[in-house]
Amino acid sequence: MSAGLPFHKMNGLGNEIVIVDLRGSTRQLDQGEVRTIAARPASRFDQMMVLCDARDPSTEAYVRIYNCDGTEVEACGNGMRCVGWLVAKITGRTGLKFETKAGLLDVSVARMDRISVDMGRPRFAWREIPLSEPVDDTRTIALQIGPNDRPILHSPSVVNVGNPHAIFWVDDVHAYDLGHLGPLLENHPIFPERANISLAQVVTRHAITVRTWERGAGLTKACGSAACATAVAAARKGFTEARVTVKLPGGPLEIEWAADGRIRMSGPVEEEHTGVLEARDGVTAT
Repeated sequence: MSAGLPFHKMNGLGNEIVIVDLRGSTRQLDQGEVRTIAARPASRFDQMMVLCDARDPSTEAYVRIYNCDGTEVEACGNGMRCVGWLVAKITGRTGLKFETKAGLLDVSVARMDRISVDMGRPRFAWREIPLSEPVDDTRTIALQIGPNDRPILHSPSVVNVGNPHAIFWVDDVHAYDLGHLGPLLENHPIFPERANISLAQVVTRHAITVRTWERGAGLTKACGSAACATAVAAARKGFTEARVTVKLPGGPLEIEWAADGRIRMSGPVEEEHTGVLEARDGVTAT
């Protein structure tokens, strides 16, 4: 890894985010370097957001997103809120547009505790999620873990919100060992690209409690795309209204599945520190 690579450490409801700005540079990070950065205490992260030169002139940057295991993923709602806040701080603009593998995303920065991301339109067809076999109705699929007559978890909803999600509806999200069940379900053969696994407890028609095992990252205090996926899945099943508060271990997010079909997520971010990634000496934090 080249010495002197600055980074910015933030979090969205405890979801640890590292931002590296490579705009104007030919520098690239490989999977091994990403894992090394994630393993260092000062730069430990759940997701890394790498700002690259814009491909679309209407955007601020093309954002590449990595999990702590080095895999590149399509979407990270909490990370995009952090990126939006940082770029707004640098430019003074509060309405921003970015490109990711999931498409173009608008970010609106009202204040540090109110940053909104347009997460785009959810996809429901089995090929779009994707699943390894045809399913007529992705509001509920035939998937379970545990004995056939007494499954531990069963009948999830599945949806793609930039990345694949499976949501299991339960009475108590804390009654399950998600640290054990999460990786088993993430890597189930029905998910050819793996999946984020969430437990969701509908509290009222306007509130849902969620815990998530995030593919490539593990248990997380907050997963923005999982909050969006759960809100959409709950509305599709008639459990909730189209606008809900999703309570995550790290705190609440406001999710709206708007009339135009797009998902809008709002919540806070926190700035932790800046630092420099060094080749041999680890990380210098400032």
